[in-house]
Amino acid sequence: MDLSFCPVCASQLVTRADDQDAQKIRLACPDGHWTHWDNPLPVLAALVEYEGKVLLARNVAWPEKTFALITGFMERGETPEQGIARELKEETNLDATAISLIGVYEFIKKNEVIIAYHVVATGDIQLSEELLEYRLIEPEKLRPWNAGTGHAMADWMRKRGYEPVYYE
Repeated sequence: MDLSFCPVCASQLVTRADDQDAQKIRLACPDGHWTHWDNPLPVLAALVEYEGKVLLARNVAWPEKTFALITGFMERGETPEQGIARELKEETNLDATAISLIGVYEFIKKNEVIIAYHVVATGDIQLSEELLEYRLIEPEKLRPWNAGTGHAMADWMRKRGYEPVYYE
């Protein structure tokens, strides 16, 4: 969607203060036909348990030694659980055998809401072209990061009796 013109009347959008909260600036049609709310995007995340270890992967765009959970977006017509199973298959070739919700987390920096799952997986790992490498980590050796999916990892660790030590 082109955020330059109103999708209803094709007028050029303008910025204006929100009617309810003047601190929020919104893109809007000058004739009142349409407002861009800029709501957070839901993102799915999987803490993948594979053969008793946790799979972390590195995206091709990330610096060396930067690994994280498997993440992706839902597609129209699928549940979050179906979406994370599909993302896992697309990115790692693994099959989800059990999926359980860890929690829901804010990621304000990217205007996202993360829905994080613990996924038990089987199969042979084959990374997609968007992932460069992976690591299998013993659960007690995980070092969550202080943002987004790192909080999901820490919550998962606590539920299993491990006290997380955050990566600096």
